[in-house]
Amino acid sequence: MDIHEHQAKDVLRAFGMPVPQGGIAFAPEQAMHEARKLGFPVVVKAQIHAGGRGAAGGVRLCQSEAEVGAFALSLLGRNLVTKQTDAQGKPVHRLLVEQGTEIAKELYLGLVLDRKSERIMIVASREGGMEIEDLAEDQPDALIRMVIDPAMGLLPFQSRELGFALGLSAHQIGQFAIVLRACYRAFRDLDATMVEINPLVVSSAGGLIALDAKMSFDTNALFRRPNVAALRDPGQEDPREDAAAEHGLSYVGLDGDIGCIINGAGLAMATMDMIQLAGGQPANFLDIGGGASPERVVAAFRTVLTDPNVSVILVNIFAGINRCDWVASGVVQAYRELNLTLPVVVRLAGTNVDEGRCIIDASGLPLISADTLAEAAATAVAARPALAA
Repeated sequence: MDIHEHQAKDVLRAFGMPVPQGGIAFAPEQAMHEARKLGFPVVVKAQIHAGGRGAAGGVRLCQSEAEVGAFALSLLGRNLVTKQTDAQGKPVHRLLVEQGTEIAKELYLGLVLDRKSERIMIVASREGGMEIEDLAEDQPDALIRMVIDPAMGLLPFQSRELGFALGLSAHQIGQFAIVLRACYRAFRDLDATMVEINPLVVSSAGGLIALDAKMSFDTNALFRRPNVAALRDPGQEDPREDAAAEHGLSYVGLDGDIGCIINGAGLAMATMDMIQLAGGQPANFLDIGGGASPERVVAAFRTVLTDPNVSVILVNIFAGINRCDWVASGVVQAYRELNLTLPVVVRLAGTNVDEGRCIIDASGLPLISADTLAEAAATAVAARPALAA
């Protein structure tokens, strides 16, 4: 789960992170009021769950109330398209108005969950203000990496070592230790999966300030973090994902036209790869999970069909906890209830596969059966021209 920049700063401030003074505005008049309180110049930032806002015109340094009001009016209520959003962008419903900061140096600091080492990894660089992906590609030697042992936690020498590597003065090393400790404690105590400060700036006065902040959290841990769960903004999320979650489904929308209904994340990834290998593009990732009832399968069909780009549906089930007969009954029920006309390719394997195939065959519906994953993917791709014709 992602949160807004202003929320991330509030979270980190509680752990001791130095951040600029600012306020939230939901209307131009409110933005102007916050600017008056802070004094000029101020920075006005669109609050969306995506990076690249500055390059997309979502951040501006303003010198007057009129400039703040005009900029706020141009942003609020419209979608902001950045290189991290799709073509529709993300809706802007709130703005962050902050004090301007005189910048002497920009640094990068991030903490991520490194699944390879099973540790929290610190990633830092003297080249702040850049997208970390671009920096890693263009200047890989500019990245400094350091692993935190979970049994020991963040140790003081690591803060000093990293601070010196970033070119900070002896006086700033102590400030940096506070910054890094705030990031680590927030990451550890709130079940975060990422904390990113980009840029972490050295002000003209020599102090360290988190000029921007981004945090993501483990959705599976939100049940024990109600204070974090309360920060969720449904307006920034795909409504299809929310609808799918209500039925115990994991859904992520993609750009293709072959709708996927699969059980198991690994099988889902393999299926999407096979679709692309066959020359097609998946429209979604959808995992129906274990023990899928016919009703859950129908809900999966409804979710997939909310995407108008879907022209074919591929059902790929390898039943262990699941049962092929349950899934087959759900496929038949969905086809009839939803009055489907799209081609539906069904590949079943595992528990009660013979019973499941009998249900499909006996239904009298134009369902297309496949024996292997490769065959199912190729059949789904080939079914698209037939529909267009």
